[in-house]
Amino acid sequence: MAVVLLAAVPLAIWTYLWLGRGAFWSARLQQPPAQLGPARVVAVIPARNEAATIGATVGALLAQQFHGELTVVVVDDGSTDGTAAVAGGAAGTAGAAVAVINGSCLPPGWTGKLWALNQGVDYARSLQPDFLLFTDADIEHAPRSLAGLLGRAQHDGRDLVSRMVRLATDTWSERLLIPAFVFFFFMLYPPAWAASSRRRLAAAAGGCVLIRPQILARIGGLQSIRARIIDDCSLAQAVKDAGGRIWLELTQEARSLRGYGSPGEIAAMISRTAFAQLRHSYLLLALTLLGLVVTYVLPVGLLLAPDPRVQGFGLAAWALMSALYLPMVRFYGLGPLWCLALPGVACFYAVATVESARQYARGQGGQWKGRAQDPAG
Repeated sequence: MAVVLLAAVPLAIWTYLWLGRGAFWSARLQQPPAQLGPARVVAVIPARNEAATIGATVGALLAQQFHGELTVVVVDDGSTDGTAAVAGGAAGTAGAAVAVINGSCLPPGWTGKLWALNQGVDYARSLQPDFLLFTDADIEHAPRSLAGLLGRAQHDGRDLVSRMVRLATDTWSERLLIPAFVFFFFMLYPPAWAASSRRRLAAAAGGCVLIRPQILARIGGLQSIRARIIDDCSLAQAVKDAGGRIWLELTQEARSLRGYGSPGEIAAMISRTAFAQLRHSYLLLALTLLGLVVTYVLPVGLLLAPDPRVQGFGLAAWALMSALYLPMVRFYGLGPLWCLALPGVACFYAVATVESARQYARGQGGQWKGRAQDPAG
């Protein structure tokens, strides 16, 4: 009987995730309200060795169809690949308002991205924007992307609106691993809970964040989170703690141009922040690994048990797991059989998380573009 009760644990976990976790799994696209009035927006793009994508990013921003004025500020964070020249060329072709700033040296206590964003915010202050748009140098916005962000912020009175952009799924490794990345993120940070004033939980996706300058000033600016490697969620949490209203959603209106050609590249992306997510706690790491095994791996293992009741619990848990994952798989235009791979994908993420802890212990945590932004100590 004890074995049967143990076999029921994964099914109980997935039943809770289905019914009690803010419907994080729904992958539902929401039509944003129409923009209510004109807005002056300054888009700030931190860029470090992004010559391959910065031109498309700037060009897409300059093609936005919305009611208002847009200035694009590119902060070149010590690039050695001609990023600034490419960004300037894109601006010259469009003949629009684009400023390319050569960023100053990274001071102690700041992460590179936040320092670059901070310099862009300083530049934007004199323009007196109604909103700031923080967007990465590898994000391509559809023509109505900014209008949708503004509509959500204006209509709903949101101080921060963020979108999880569509990530690349061109290679087999991306198709296998990337939808799960978004699925796991929303499991940790259900968008419905982030939007609710009754819950403290907050989250944002750093590739696309629209924020009011007033709330940014209220939290003490980016300086208040200057050392946070998970800067997007830290910013959202600071805004919500200060009484601001936030919104997080999936979108097809913006996509990442950054590709991951191999599982190793995706593992490196996960390892950059995974141990920081666990607050650098080896106890939380151990509990997380145990949770991954029980939630994702055990259902498959139960199918090998001789007791039909145990097999039934394992099959039911795997079926429910796959059913909850299916909306995200469909969002990425993939067939339902990809859902069956989720237990193996969870093992991959577990290994990457262990590697994240190992890198941190060696003083190499948060590796990004030649910088260790999350060193131990």
